[in-house]
Order: sequence, then structure tokens, then C-alpha cells
Amino acid sequence: MQTVRAHQGETLDALCHRVLGATAAVTEQVLQLNPGLAELGPILPEGTPVKLPDAPPQPERRDVIQLWT
Repeated sequence: MQTVRAHQGETLDALCHRVLGATAAVTEQVLQLNPGLAELGPILPEGTPVKLPDAPPQPERRDVIQLWT
């Protein structure tokens, strides 16, 4: 687990994307790791420490079915 600090004007989604390269299912994990973070509002105060999970979850892989060729 790593801790990073929010940049000026940064949202939680933007922070997750900047550091982990993903937001799908990551934002929810970050909110669980950081109680009270949601109460800070949509834009995090600059310098707010945020704990992040070790690695983003891998997206579910789906097989593509082509109906027409």
C-alpha cells in the first residue's frame, strides 16, 4: 500500500488514474481505505494524503462474439 498526496484541483478519480492508471473499481477501494475522504468534497484539498491499494484490479476479460464478418 502506498500513500500519495493530492495535487491542486485534483479529484479522487484523477488521482487514481494519475498514480495507478485506472479508475474502474479502484475509487471504491480507495474510499474504503481512507475513511472520511468522501466528506472532503469532490475536489481534494491540495496535499491531502491518500492511501492507495497495491495494484488496480484487473478488468474482467470478455470474449468478443462477431455476429457478422
